[in-house]
Amino acid sequence: MSTSLSRCVRTAGLVGAFIMTPYLGIHAGVVSAETIKAQLAFAPNVPPPITRTQPATVLVNLTSDEWLGPLSDDNNYEFWGFNKHVPGPMIRVMVGDTVEIRMKNNKDSKESHNIDFHAITGPGGGASLLNSEPGQESGGRFKMIIPGIFMYHCATASPSIPEHVANGMYGTIVVEPAGGLKPVDKEYQITQSEFYTKEGAEKGETMEFSYEAGLDERPSHVVYNGHMTSMVKNPLKAKAGETVRIFFTNVGPNFVDSFQLLEQPFDRVYTEGSLAAPPAENVKVTKVPTGGAVMVEFKVKTAGTYTLVDPVGNRKDLGAMGLLKVD
Repeated sequence: MSTSLSRCVRTAGLVGAFIMTPYLGIHAGVVSAETIKAQLAFAPNVPPPITRTQPATVLVNLTSDEWLGPLSDDNNYEFWGFNKHVPGPMIRVMVGDTVEIRMKNNKDSKESHNIDFHAITGPGGGASLLNSEPGQESGGRFKMIIPGIFMYHCATASPSIPEHVANGMYGTIVVEPAGGLKPVDKEYQITQSEFYTKEGAEKGETMEFSYEAGLDERPSHVVYNGHMTSMVKNPLKAKAGETVRIFFTNVGPNFVDSFQLLEQPFDRVYTEGSLAAPPAENVKVTKVPTGGAVMVEFKVKTAGTYTLVDPVGNRKDLGAMGLLKVD
């Protein structure tokens, strides 16, 4: 396995929760007063902002699935993902919350799956508690102590962690700081990812994963939100004068991303997914490392079509482009 293809593998020191207990177990200091069910959202939509002032226990129900779906307008792909979406649903909580994850592996799956949360500090980001064979369910409780925007992904070693990520097993969790985020008019999420497929597939045929192409860093697709034209045929929307916030996650598994709004600079950029540090201002292009995230905010001043893009090489032509329609 190459170093490049393995960049998404968990490393020590990632920030997040520090308490982990067995599924449905009780641990002093872990259980919060109120128990609520998480409001999940699929890209490009996001869950509503946190309006609570007190921490809660937040129940998050996830499934791991393997299914056939469209990667482009011409070809299908056998995805692996969470809740039968690529990317998986965004989870939105706040500092101090206890997040209870329940993860069920579909009985029709061929592989075992789990979840490594970059928002959790501890062995494997909770993955050891969330291992599930086909048809099995697992779970764990995790305390959120650090705010930020973080990737989550499958970290099962068989057949390999990069293969699970390259096939679509990832999502984003936002841990809001105390007091929440400043209100804006529109919020969206974008996930950039690479797909590595075997050559020679004709129009209408199902594409297959190529481990060799991944090792060589030769993606056939570099896409936003799991499909080559997802944000071109279905643009984001806003009105002139509104402030737009985008949570952007780059899951790789190989490339460092450059994220750009062609028509104007970003007003504020919260680099490295940090919601604790002051933002950079008036940034034209921001860099997002593999496995990293960024939050950008900008006011659209005039009506028209705005373009969000990774301007590096031919990535735009491979699918790393989306539109924002401003009325």
